[in-house]
Formats: sequence, C-alpha cells, structure tokens
Amino acid sequence: MIYKRALKPPKTSFFLFGPRSTGKTTWLKNVLPNARWFDLLDSETYLKLVRSPSLIRMEIEALPKGAWIVIDEIQKLPILLNEVHKLTVDYNNKYLFALSGSSARKLKRMDANLLAGRAINRYFFPLTGRELDFNFDIDRLLGFGCLPRVCVEPEFAVDILEAYVTNYLKEEIQQEAFVKDFGSFSRFLEIAAICNGNVTNVANISRDAGVARVTVQRYFDVLETTLIGSWLPAWRAKVKIKEIGKPKFYFFDTGVVRALSDALRDPVEKAEKGVLLENLIFNELRAAQNTLQCGGKFYYWRTPAGSEVDFIWDRGKKAVGIEIKATDNFRKSYCKSLKMLIEGGHIQKGFVVYLGEDVLKDGDIPILPLKLFMKELCNGGIIG
Repeated sequence: MIYKRALKPPKTSFFLFGPRSTGKTTWLKNVLPNARWFDLLDSETYLKLVRSPSLIRMEIEALPKGAWIVIDEIQKLPILLNEVHKLTVDYNNKYLFALSGSSARKLKRMDANLLAGRAINRYFFPLTGRELDFNFDIDRLLGFGCLPRVCVEPEFAVDILEAYVTNYLKEEIQQEAFVKDFGSFSRFLEIAAICNGNVTNVANISRDAGVARVTVQRYFDVLETTLIGSWLPAWRAKVKIKEIGKPKFYFFDTGVVRALSDALRDPVEKAEKGVLLENLIFNELRAAQNTLQCGGKFYYWRTPAGSEVDFIWDRGKKAVGIEIKATDNFRKSYCKSLKMLIEGGHIQKGFVVYLGEDVLKDGDIPILPLKLFMKELCNGGIIG
C-alpha cells in the first residue's frame, strides 16, 4: 500500500529534508516519474561520482530543457552541489533539481554549497492524520508512531522500530556524527527519550547519562541536524508574571521514542499518553506548516505557578494557542491559560484538542476532537 502524501512538488528546484524512512524516495519517484535519478545509497553510483564528480554534469548536459534531476541522499557527497550550482548558473535554470537528504549535519559541517537560494527548502515527516485519511486507532498511533512501513506492516511494528533504533540511530548516526563513545551516546538516547516533551535540563541529563554537559549539548545538536528531533522554545508572552525559559525537545515520531525507551511491548500507560499526544500533534503542526507554507514559529508557554499552553504558533502580529488534553472528558479549567493570554491581547485565538467525540465551545475557544482538529489544521483553519 502506498499512502498519498499531502506535500506537492514545487515547480522549481528544491531540497527535500526529512528523517530516514519517512518516504522521501517513494514520494519523489511518484511525483517525478521521469526524472534522471542519482541514488547515492547505490554503491556503484556513489563510487563513480566520488572518483569523478564532474561526470554528473556531463550526464545532465545531455538531457533536454526542463528535465528533472533527483540526487537522493545528497549529504553523502556534498561536493556534487558545486556541479549543480554551476549547471543552474551556466544554463539559467534549464534543469530542475530535487535534492533529498536525511541529514543537514554533514552539509553544515563541510560548509557545503547550498545553491545561494537557487533551490527552496521542503521537509518530509512521518504520515499525518490527513495522509492516513483520518482512519486510525489513536492508542496504536501513540504506541507505534507513523513511519510509513510501520503503518503498512503493523504486524512487524516492533521489529521495524527496534531495527530503526539499532541500525540507524545508534550506529549510522553515530558514525556520521563522529560520536566516539557508543556507550555514552546510547545512554543519552535512552534518557533523551524518557525526557521527550519535557522541559530540557541539560545538567540533569548529563548526570544521568554519565557524560559531560558539553557532550549532551553536542548530542542534541546531532539529533537536531540529523532531523531526528527538534526544539520547542519557550514563548515570552511578557505577562506580568515569571515565565519558564528553557526549551523542550521532541523526537520526530512517537514510535521511535517508545523504541528508545524499550517500551514497545507494553501498552501505552496513562502517565505517558499526554506527552505522546503532544508529540504527535507537534509533528502534525510542523507538517501542516510545511504543506501550507504559512511560515511562523512554534513555542510553548509555562509559568512556575502552573499556567501553561502546550503550543503557540507565532507569526508577526498573529499568535494562536493550542492546548492538548489526552482525555475523553472536557473541563472548563483546560481553557484557563488560553483565556488569560487572549484577554491580555497576547494571542488572537485558542483551541483545545481532546480525545472526546463532541465538538464543544467555552466562550470563544473551540474544543475539538483530535480528528476534527487534524482536518481543520490541514485545511488552514488553525494556523495560517
């Protein structure tokens, strides 16, 4: 089964970044079926271009005007970007390029040529609610995540996720990032997974993992630049109360989080359900932002006294608050922090997302069931 992805291919050259196994290659083959393909995971192709990068230029120059060229896993051989840049300059965009990668780390580390704005950026994520046609069991989605292969072969979900964690996260990323101490990196991954979605205390993680604080910060940088997770900064509403300023870190998939925590064989516990639902919705928000091309940035807001909003989308003079509740029942207290920010003029709209079935409203704040929220999100009714 092939899921129809929501992202539309741009009509100009683009980078396509996303974690490994999210379906970038499959999508590119579907939307650009006639493209000339260079797969850098293919040993023969890779070795040929390592020996003589200019060969790619010779092959491309033989193609007709308007031809698409895909270079898959471009971070494996960043020097090819020099050839791509020269082709776009010499031939005035005669050729169109799709440059996919599962890591921006090597490109940044090698100060790679990112084409000076001649290629735009697009991002790929695990399957979203829309791409699943809103047909899913929420407990299964929280427990095993949304990687395409996990959804296609649910009976092998545990095996797929454990292999992903062992073969990719703990080995390939370690090699690419020049992580010398496999043991400390492995311990860090397990602790980072346990702390997923919580305010990040680097000092505590350093102590628990038994590694230096600077090493923990570097490991987080590895996860971010290899697209395995992303930071959610604290938002400064500038209300007349103290606010928490440390960021949170979320992994890109709930199944990967639970695999790192060695929890796949256990049912999702009540205590972890809330943060897993936040994780799922954060990735939905980021995917919608990418598909809608609406810009803005995401934050969370919290005070030491306990006032909190899980997500704030902020763009210029527009801000939207989203509160997540992993429960079937609604309580008016869920809207308290949103109302505070709306009444203070800090945000313009607020939403509560919960696991019940009824659409409710508390004043101006809609309370939406999860699947309806997902539909409104991808239609531009939440952010944008």
